Amino acid sequence: MRNLKRALSLALASVMVLGLMVVGSGASYADVKATDNVEAIEVLQAVGIMTGDEKGNFNPDANVTRNEIAVIMSNLLNLDYDYYRGTNPFTDVPSWAAPYVAACYAEGVTAGAGNGLYNGSGNVTAAEASLMIMKALGYFQYQNDFGDDWQIATIRQASYIKLFDGINANAETALTRNQIAQLVLNGLKANMVTFTGSVGAQIGDVVVGYVPEYTAITNANKKYDSIDVGTTNIGKDDQYYVQLGEELYNGDLKLTATTDVFGRPAYTWEYKSTEIGTYMDDSQMLQEYTVKVTGDMLYDLLTRNTVNTYDLTVVIDGVYEEDAPAAISGRWFEKKDINRNNDQGLGGTGNGVLTQVFVDNDAKMVTVTVINTYLALANKDYDSKKDEIGFDVYGIAKTASDVYYKYQTVANEDMVPMKVSGEDFAIENMAEKDAVLVTVADGEIQTMADCEIMAGVTVDAFETDNNQNNAGTPSMVEVDGTEYK
Repeated sequence: MRNLKRALSLALASVMVLGLMVVGSGASYADVKATDNVEAIEVLQAVGIMTGDEKGNFNPDANVTRNEIAVIMSNLLNLDYDYYRGTNPFTDVPSWAAPYVAACYAEGVTAGAGNGLYNGSGNVTAAEASLMIMKALGYFQYQNDFGDDWQIATIRQASYIKLFDGINANAETALTRNQIAQLVLNGLKANMVTFTGSVGAQIGDVVVGYVPEYTAITNANKKYDSIDVGTTNIGKDDQYYVQLGEELYNGDLKLTATTDVFGRPAYTWEYKSTEIGTYMDDSQMLQEYTVKVTGDMLYDLLTRNTVNTYDLTVVIDGVYEEDAPAAISGRWFEKKDINRNNDQGLGGTGNGVLTQVFVDNDAKMVTVTVINTYLALANKDYDSKKDEIGFDVYGIAKTASDVYYKYQTVANEDMVPMKVSGEDFAIENMAEKDAVLVTVADGEIQTMADCEIMAGVTVDAFETDNNQNNAGTPSMVEVDGTEYK
């Protein structure tokens, strides 16, 4: 779980982004944040499409040039760029990029800027990059596909097939490495197509009867079920939609549905039988909260039909109710608690607690996950020989975490000692009494972030909330006139 478990250097105000982190097993980059497209970066690294620099950085915020996108597309499509050495038709491409640009140009992936120029040092735009991906998928085989404006046609089709999911950009936005990684990953999950329209007839300067129709490619070969987005029956055989990632990697790149360590709907990527990582399926997430969630709030969020007919699963810190000790089983809630007349807090939800609501309409399932953030104090200095450090995690015995009963023999049950490795976190400079904020599941620290330390201040007020099935839980503290919930 190396990719998930690293120091995030987040401010206290944004600590709840920890709940959106992933569980990964590939190599990580020092400069990749939880808010970057971590999944895309790690998958593309694993298959060799995009990698970092010699300093171990990915440079997610750096813009991508047209020369660089030619390298990325050559890696994606496994183009034999050596074959095209010396054939570059453009006068403004440096020698290092020339074979890649030449290969992409010869394969119809990219085009020049006119007058023998490629504009390779210019930043690649969203329209340009998405058009390259869609050509790889089989779209835009004919000039007439573009109509009067190639950018409008490109952005429209790219949006329709969800190439821009997770990317905030317009047609002329210069894309960053972080955004390009997500764009390529979306392309790997997209269906390949073939032209099934009509090319029409050329009459003078006008094409008459052109029909721009493209149809998803299907195949009965089992390798085309490795990135699972469903099947369609044609004749007697099951036919699988062919995704670009399946075609390029011959079924060695796999995507399967699962749940992550917090119990959230997720999926796992693997390449050549080696796991890349497990990532939350945010397409199922309907809403998330960092406040107390009441029964009427969830009722308003979900439709009446969903509340009445869908199954409900509640998971707290990765623990299901049937696995929880009896002493804290009351923290889970049931479907009957989700109603318009219930203004009481549900289960372990509360201020500073991340509650995420997922809906799977195919399985008719609502999943609510509750993820707590805990204070942890280093109980020793970093051990360079063992590359580890120990923490005392506070408040955990009052929650639903399974460490509650994994460590029941601990004298002070409100504090649980846990160790972390330098392989998973940036801990080399940490010392005894250093404070961090952590999330915990499966008996281990899953995420770690910096916390704000206040010294020499006055506590003006302190309140607890007795309406969360957790009497005495702090709900507010006021320090030097500033209220913290």
